[in-house]
Amino acid sequence: MSPTFASLSIRNYRIYALGAIVSNVGTWMGRVAQDWVVLTELTDHSASALGIVTGLQFLPMLLLAPWTGAVTDRYPKRVLLLVTQAMLGLAALAGGVLVVTGTAQLWHFYLLALVTGIATAFDNPARQTFVSEMVPRERLSNAVALNSASFNLGRLIGPAVAGLVIAWVGSGQALLVNSLTFVSVIIALLCMRARELTPAPRVTGRGSALEGLRYVRGRPDIVLVMVLIFVLGTFGMNFQITIALMATQVFDRGAEDYGLLGSIMAVGSLSAALLAARRSEPRLRVLLTSLAGFTLAAGAAALAPTYVTFAIALAACGLTALTVMTTANAMVQMRTEPMMRGRVMALYMAIFFGGTPLGAPIIGWIGDVLGPRWTIGVGAVAVGITLAGVAVWLARHENVEVTYSSQRRPRVRITSAPTHDVPQAAR
Repeated sequence: MSPTFASLSIRNYRIYALGAIVSNVGTWMGRVAQDWVVLTELTDHSASALGIVTGLQFLPMLLLAPWTGAVTDRYPKRVLLLVTQAMLGLAALAGGVLVVTGTAQLWHFYLLALVTGIATAFDNPARQTFVSEMVPRERLSNAVALNSASFNLGRLIGPAVAGLVIAWVGSGQALLVNSLTFVSVIIALLCMRARELTPAPRVTGRGSALEGLRYVRGRPDIVLVMVLIFVLGTFGMNFQITIALMATQVFDRGAEDYGLLGSIMAVGSLSAALLAARRSEPRLRVLLTSLAGFTLAAGAAALAPTYVTFAIALAACGLTALTVMTTANAMVQMRTEPMMRGRVMALYMAIFFGGTPLGAPIIGWIGDVLGPRWTIGVGAVAVGITLAGVAVWLARHENVEVTYSSQRRPRVRITSAPTHDVPQAAR
């Protein structure tokens, strides 16, 4: 089997991946339909309302991190996923029924966004760390990248299908289809062979996110990754808002072209995920180079004069952003002790997605006041400034050494001495 798809040779992961593809398509259909309902059916193209909905979806991930990480490390992850997937499916079903029956109001979608956010807050760390129970460590990076590929395959197909469904039969029906796709993950989880899983040692007694914080505080390599991912997630990854605003207000396009933009961006993301699947180990230089590329791509998207050039820039944004996310995710997981992985990943997800409740309303306000182009431009500026600051820190910090293995490829090595036995820091 090709190294790109090596993890698919493992039965449990293969079953899980098949269920996830179906669910991911539905999830992206649901996201596009939800945004379309809020933006065009419940408000008069209010970027602020869309920002609030987006923020409510991610706020629980930030607030509940002390519990979600501890729960993930304490209870069987497969059982947790069965519960969270059922909750997410019911929330999607409620939204679809409200729209189809003509009873939907804006506060309904605020509430459903919050419920979805609560379920996702528990689902994400469980789902991220469950990968390490399905595959051996040497294939963890490959499995993480294939998960991203599955997610972005759904992102490629889902928005385009959603645009067609919305145009043909309505946004409510698209939400109902999304609710049905969660069944695929539930079936996949039930069909797994439990004896072939390799669960991490479960935490007994009290295991809180405070322990995760103390663990991360002693790991400068993980702190560096989390700083970068926080800025990207807070200011750079608000395309759920920016694509909708650019499509409707700048380029005056309808539902089909709006959905197509999400699919075009996913082409770049899917390509990045497949490339990442071929890398045996994530490296810091890949992370930094990809962030620099994202800064340039986002700047180009903000300045794009036409719909076509904007779509091309979005593909580049997808390529670079997904490379950052897969590299950062694999770096954190592979460098974290198994018993701490749930709490550290809960903190990681809280930092990455939890910044959205802060960034999304700000981005929405910027869209209302300064215009849609600035909703993308502010992300390019924020990521660029942070990247420059990290480069200075890497060069000047007393615990960091920067060496060069050749004139073409700089090799960055963090040589901070940890206080306990931990893997070599990111390279």
